[in-house]
Amino acid sequence: MKIKILAFGIAKDIFGASEKEIEIKDALTVQHLKNILEEEFPELKRLKAYFVAVDEEYAEDDQLISSINEIAIIPPVSGG
Repeated sequence: MKIKILAFGIAKDIFGASEKEIEIKDALTVQHLKNILEEEFPELKRLKAYFVAVDEEYAEDDQLISSINEIAIIPPVSGG
């Protein structure tokens, strides 16, 4: 099954696009998704931190993801 991942901020630059599709075999956890993305895009590891949102809410590393979920990668935000 395929999942679509939306990218914001520097994650968009790292992916080279505002969204990315990846093929997965089964439902996976947020941590497993991070591992897959960091293997394909090592620049993600250089970020101090980044968040994964599932269905518009920040997700914990043990949360399960499936193809019906909306996934977003949200890098740290700074501002004044």
